[in-house]
Amino acid sequence: MAHIRVVCLFLLMVVGMGALAEAAEHTKEPLTKVKQNIIDEKAVLVDVREEKEWDSGHIDGATFLPLSSLRDGVTDDELKALPKDKILYLHCRSGQRCLVAGEILSKYGFNIRVLKPGYEDLISAGFPKAEE
Repeated sequence: MAHIRVVCLFLLMVVGMGALAEAAEHTKEPLTKVKQNIIDEKAVLVDVREEKEWDSGHIDGATFLPLSSLRDGVTDDELKALPKDKILYLHCRSGQRCLVAGEILSKYGFNIRVLKPGYEDLISAGFPKAEE
């Protein structure tokens, strides 16, 4: 009987994780459009990498909001720092952590677009690196 419960819990967990993975997806918008929306102040770039990664280099003008902080619970200050009237483009190193961050932030009514290209890809595409 205990084995059946374990199997059922496992199946529920797998199905739940599958639903989570399907709910969030990477935007198909080209980086040229992303960049232009940021320049035109229609959007904000949000970096969800961790502090050590941010400190080693980040995009000029990006908002720092690490996934670990979001997982601990979104604070009122974090919510106030993000504009509800603009697109939030989320990025990380390789496009995986921002999917999770997108799931969390979308629950608060933000217009989320998750980027597959990571930090190095954005630099290569001409996004300006912040000066230290």
